[in-house]
Amino acid sequence: MSHDSVDKLVKMANQIGKFFVAQKHPEGVASMTEHLKKFWDPRMRNAIIAHVDHGGAGLDPIAIEAVKRLVHGAGAAASESRPDEHSFDG
Repeated sequence: MSHDSVDKLVKMANQIGKFFVAQKHPEGVASMTEHLKKFWDPRMRNAIIAHVDHGGAGLDPIAIEAVKRLVHGAGAAASESRPDEHSFDG
């Protein structure tokens, strides 16, 4: 994805995080993670995961934690079902 696309994903993730931050932290992170799973295209999820893997510049802490849970918090099944981040077959 282009730098502009990643910037848009960062902005979107931070907006979602601000919505869920009103919830108590563990529930807010879990709710945000669930939102990303349900409503973000696999290419978007893979791009934001790759961004976090490279430091997550610009992302708020709740967004970083939620993105990390997409891969690590959901257990092996999520990792196994994650398409290669360079594939756009999704």
